Amino acid sequence: MRLRLTPRRGATLVEFAVVAPVVFFMVFSILIGGLGVSRYQEVAYLAREASRWASVHGAVYASETGQPVGDSAAIYNQVIVPKTIGLNLSKLTWSVAWNTDKGQYHTVVVNGNDVRRANTVTVALSYVWIPELFLSQKTIRSTSVSIMSY
Repeated sequence: MRLRLTPRRGATLVEFAVVAPVVFFMVFSILIGGLGVSRYQEVAYLAREASRWASVHGAVYASETGQPVGDSAAIYNQVIVPKTIGLNLSKLTWSVAWNTDKGQYHTVVVNGNDVRRANTVTVALSYVWIPELFLSQKTIRSTSVSIMSY
């Protein structure tokens, strides 16, 4: 049996033309997906840090230190802006919600008895991300709830 060793001119070019777009698409998809995960991680980190900061800057903090109670603007200026690394702040929105009051506890009536419940603070962040391949925009959201501790 003899092997035929005649050159197939252009076969490599045709194979490259078929395989290259698929490989490039997969590589770019992985890169863009990684950037999306990174942005989500940063939004989640900012939400956690903002809720932690808000949880220790309540009414007890204000009464003991003479400093003002943390509010939405203070959370943005003291936590979100300094800790943001790769996000465009103009595309970031945030909201802060305290339950009942800004103290550490509130009282609810359960079966005729006064019960102390811990207050919580909820910070929700939303970031509009336009992927680098100019696909449709995606909204990344993260919410963090912390118990008021000060």
